[in-house]
Amino acid sequence: MNDLNYVSKNKKKILIFIPAYNVEKQIPRVLKKIPFHLLSEYDVRILIIEDCSKDNTKKIVEDYLKNNKNNNLIQLVKNKKNQGYGGVQKIAFNYAIKNNFDFVIMLHGDDQYEAEMLPKFISNLLNNDADAVFGSRFINPRDPLKGGMPLNRYIGNRVVTFIQNFIVGTKMTEFHSGYRSYKIEVLKKINFEKNTNDFYFDSEIIIQMFKSKFVIKEIPIATIYGDEISNLNPIPYGIKVLIITIKHKFFNKG
Repeated sequence: MNDLNYVSKNKKKILIFIPAYNVEKQIPRVLKKIPFHLLSEYDVRILIIEDCSKDNTKKIVEDYLKNNKNNNLIQLVKNKKNQGYGGVQKIAFNYAIKNNFDFVIMLHGDDQYEAEMLPKFISNLLNNDADAVFGSRFINPRDPLKGGMPLNRYIGNRVVTFIQNFIVGTKMTEFHSGYRSYKIEVLKKINFEKNTNDFYFDSEIIIQMFKSKFVIKEIPIATIYGDEISNLNPIPYGIKVLIITIKHKFFNKG
């Protein structure tokens, strides 16, 4: 038996999934920050899903792949039609399930989350009983303001998370972080396909996990606000999230 193949077969298989939509300025930074030393410890693959950006995101990623020594570990999926934030998560989760990965980690392409934290997510998935590990900016409640989170978003996040915790019966410090990782065996048991294709997907899957008695562990992450562009209006978003939370908690099965 070839020793290298033997080691490879026994390494945990990890998919780092990057949703990319209108991130031409940010995604080169994200890719450069990925700690590729992980490749020697785990069987890591990176999946970038380009969701019909209106800027040059697709070309920039393609150029990066042409010139990067790790390009054989990175796959670019180019959606023919915009699938939405929740829709690209469905694509990534199904890809991970189909290709027998052990874990999937979502790292946003807009550089709002530190790629350097990836080893922390992996170690927490490996070394405790959590079924998913989420990054939270609110474990230390004042840190988001120190990191530059706008006051209206800070208040909105805290209020909506408080109400969601009350409705669902959870104790999350943040419902709305996009830095998340899951064990694939857990995703196989959750009907995430029934969820919306937009930003509400994040709340829906938390409720599904809670209903199924799965354990989510939160770890502290930094708050980063830079040159990313967000078209999300926090007030309509917060109202819609609460409506969906009530619907999922009391009227949806699974």
